[in-house]
Amino acid sequence: MSQRVKIKALLQSQQTDIDVTVKGWVRAFRSNRFIALNDGSTNNNIQIVVDFENTDPALLKRITVGAAVSVVGKLIASAGKGQTVEVTATEIEILGDSDPEKYPIQPKKHSLEFLRENAHLRFRTSTFGAIFRVRNSLAFAVHQFFQERGFVYLHTPVITQSDAEGAGEAFHVTNFDLNNIPKTDTGEVDFKQDFFGTATNLTVSGQLEGELGAMALSDIYTFGPTFRAENSNTTRHLAEFWMIEPEVAFNNLTDNMDLAEDMLKYVIKYALDKNADDIEFLTQRLEEEEKQKPQNERSEMILLEKLQFCLNHDFERLTYTEAIDILKESTPNKKKKFVYPIEGWGTDLQSEHERYLVEKHFKKPVILTDYPKEIKAFYMRQNDDGKTVGAMDILFPGIGEIIGGSAREERLDKLEQRMDEMGIPKDELWWYLDTRRFGACPHAGFGLGFERLVLFVTGMGNIRDVIPFPRFPKNAEF
Repeated sequence: MSQRVKIKALLQSQQTDIDVTVKGWVRAFRSNRFIALNDGSTNNNIQIVVDFENTDPALLKRITVGAAVSVVGKLIASAGKGQTVEVTATEIEILGDSDPEKYPIQPKKHSLEFLRENAHLRFRTSTFGAIFRVRNSLAFAVHQFFQERGFVYLHTPVITQSDAEGAGEAFHVTNFDLNNIPKTDTGEVDFKQDFFGTATNLTVSGQLEGELGAMALSDIYTFGPTFRAENSNTTRHLAEFWMIEPEVAFNNLTDNMDLAEDMLKYVIKYALDKNADDIEFLTQRLEEEEKQKPQNERSEMILLEKLQFCLNHDFERLTYTEAIDILKESTPNKKKKFVYPIEGWGTDLQSEHERYLVEKHFKKPVILTDYPKEIKAFYMRQNDDGKTVGAMDILFPGIGEIIGGSAREERLDKLEQRMDEMGIPKDELWWYLDTRRFGACPHAGFGLGFERLVLFVTGMGNIRDVIPFPRFPKNAEF
């Protein structure tokens, strides 16, 4: 028996009249003669032509949508529409039956909400097949980008004592019997009896540990899961998501912006080259979705154009102060159309403000820098003006912030002063402060929420649709 060949390879084959073995799942079976078979290697099905007159009727009845089958046959040129080749079956084996009365993913249009409820099976649809092949390519491209530049891939811990962002939205980690938690004499939880002997949580960021690596290896990056116990049900938030976080010794804020822009363009181009068929399918899907919206809510560019647009234009760079001036004078602000009005310098920008700058004002990706220190994290390098820090956020159309980063505060006295101001205990981060005591140097880094990148490249509207098994408030199924 010939070795199994993937359907993508067969559809691209320059050879015909060859014996092949193909395996996959039935997407459709019509006229008791034509099977549309898919194995996940491509969104395109291969047509299997069945000699139904000489096939056991009992076998034909088992060829149902969702069934797994193995087909031995001959690859021939197709005379039918929609495909250049097809397989004439000489042998069909049912590997796994699928009861048509119970199988939920029938060949019809399903809502995304319905597919989220059936996330264990949604990979079998064309939309989610395309999404997760694109996600795969983007992940590979991230590694390739950094590896080509000599970065070291560092695995930072999932379990940590620190809350890097200081937001207090971490999931606690314990092996206590939750019905019998030991307490101290003063009635507090006695963490000394816990597994790690101290309070621990799931990481919200690998950045602080990443900085430790950068102080010896120069250029490092992390790519791993992070967790936020934020009770948010928006289309842009998850409780578990993946982060890419490079940290680079000797880089300043400009170097940091250059690296981030280069990385985004590199991975988007890789996906466009590698997944042209998938992105074309997702573009058409989005166009159909857009037709259901009022004219004023439709995107000005189709997905493919939007991706090319990001590759072909330098990102606009401006300071937070300049952005506030633009937003204050904007028509939506003057007409009180913003949900959160811009009242002046110091306002924490919301997604609506970020998207206005990108989609309406500059009409291209934007990098904002030099934010007020009061609205940014303790580790960001303080500027000479005493009011702002060397932060940078990259804003994308339809997404808002996709990357957040900064030059890191390498001066021990400045860092300790900022930690005191923000009430961050220095004794718990003694190891972090040591990097400023011994051989400190300027350095910078950023964090890219991987799902937001996948959201942008696939054109999907809800972040729960670009991670295989979404975790969000009241949901940890599958």
